[in-house]
Amino acid sequence: MLALRLTKETEKRLGQLAKKTGRTKSHYAKKAIEEFLDEWEDYLIALSRMEKKHPSIPLEEIERRLGLEG
Repeated sequence: MLALRLTKETEKRLGQLAKKTGRTKSHYAKKAIEEFLDEWEDYLIALSRMEKKHPSIPLEEIERRLGLEG
């Protein structure tokens, strides 16, 4: 369980969004936290690779490996 305090403006915006879409405020709070965690996990993986001096892979190589050339 998590409790947090939002500014009045954020609470108002969240409430308006929930009302317009028929979803709960909790739904949107959960989605926002999940997206934030996904982004930060990706960032930390990239940072770790940079710190360990792993070689980077050019976009063209990734596209070739995935068969996305075109």
